[in-house]
Amino acid sequence: MQLLKKIIGIGLLSISIAYNPSMAQKGNNGEQPNIIFIMADDLGYADLGAYGQQLIQTPNIDALASEGMLFSQAYAGGPVCTSSRSVLMTGQHNGHTVARDNVPHFPTYLKKGDITLAMVLKEAGYSTGGVGKWSLGDAHTEGRATNMGFDTWTGYLNQDHAHYYYPSYLDHDDRKILLPDNPILRNNYSHDILTNATLNFIRNNSNTPFFFYSAYTIPHFSALEEDEHGVTVPFTYPYTDKDWPEAAKKYAAMIYRLDKDVGKIVKLIDELGIRENTLIIFTSDNGGHSDTWKGFKTNGLLKGYKRDMYEGGIRVPFIASWPGVIPAGQQSDEVIGFQDMLPTFAGLANEALPENIDGVSVIEAMKGKALPANDRVLYWDFGHARKRYDQAVRIGKWKGIRRGKGQAIEIYDLARDISEQHNLANDHPELVNKIDSLMEAMVISSPRYPVGEVYNGGPIWKKDW
Repeated sequence: MQLLKKIIGIGLLSISIAYNPSMAQKGNNGEQPNIIFIMADDLGYADLGAYGQQLIQTPNIDALASEGMLFSQAYAGGPVCTSSRSVLMTGQHNGHTVARDNVPHFPTYLKKGDITLAMVLKEAGYSTGGVGKWSLGDAHTEGRATNMGFDTWTGYLNQDHAHYYYPSYLDHDDRKILLPDNPILRNNYSHDILTNATLNFIRNNSNTPFFFYSAYTIPHFSALEEDEHGVTVPFTYPYTDKDWPEAAKKYAAMIYRLDKDVGKIVKLIDELGIRENTLIIFTSDNGGHSDTWKGFKTNGLLKGYKRDMYEGGIRVPFIASWPGVIPAGQQSDEVIGFQDMLPTFAGLANEALPENIDGVSVIEAMKGKALPANDRVLYWDFGHARKRYDQAVRIGKWKGIRRGKGQAIEIYDLARDISEQHNLANDHPELVNKIDSLMEAMVISSPRYPVGEVYNGGPIWKKDW
């Protein structure tokens, strides 16, 4: 961190702003607010009506946006699911967090001593639960969700297992829910089980502050292919009769199902009378997939897709709703990221922050105000476990990208060029040098995740790890 200060003359904004418990925002009734964080899998920036989607219906999620705030410049933790989830849980950016790539093996799992968002809220007295894709620890490992601050977890611990929507089992806490005939009989669509578990948790914990993380597994790109039994969604309604490719109908039907279940969650919150003391956030873990039917324009004007350092890989839809606290029907252009959720939620819960956090509280942005500084540095990378290693840095309006180790840095002015069409590197050599130094300084190499190791289809760990 000291090296970074020497390079750019400032500390990261996340380090320079100390947590002040007196600034914590309580709910409308003076209690700690409930927090529901709903995250789709591979949902593109423009796959929602609120973000300009014309073909897929998302009335319930759009209603959240009209009742709350839509963020135009929100960023996932990484361009793929594991790194993005790790950034969300640890509050550390992509170069510091443990899991930096989609390699479901022990070095990338959380371990004893790692601090998660759920642990911070549990310490503050919250009930904590989650469903869906965890990715940060498998069964019988230290990084299992229920070892990392969650009172209960239902779904998939191993992210590869999450590719199947009619699985033969689901993980539940420290055991498995066996569904032996499910892959053939298809009588238990996993997303429906996850939604039921979400609703049950909310009902059972409505009298105490709670945090719930719905890490849904749809509309993951596997909907564009076929699972081993040819089914990724029970039906393609209401798009069955559309003149679209079959994969496009399945993708749209998944989003329709997701939207419908978001509506169920909001309806339950209303029925329980806790809506005014509940923050609901809806987002996606990374950008849309490149194989999504082009007619949907999954990422809108953004260049690139999932796995890319361009905006289409990391800029995501992000909607926050909290009646009476977050103004209704507004758009925020403040730059926020997944690493900001831990300090934001800790502030709401009046809980102190752990050390080595890269995020900042963005509750003021959610309330329609500007964040206190515009010199913040955001960082992403991808390819620690692959042959190609890409990096990206954002400082204010400027975005720097390096597509492969040793390759030239590209520079884009996102205020004027959201589609990243005009590389301005030749016009700003001093900025190229600054971003080059940042890319070097913002990555921590450790035995758990040595920078430069490649996966190549086999284990990335060494025998003595």
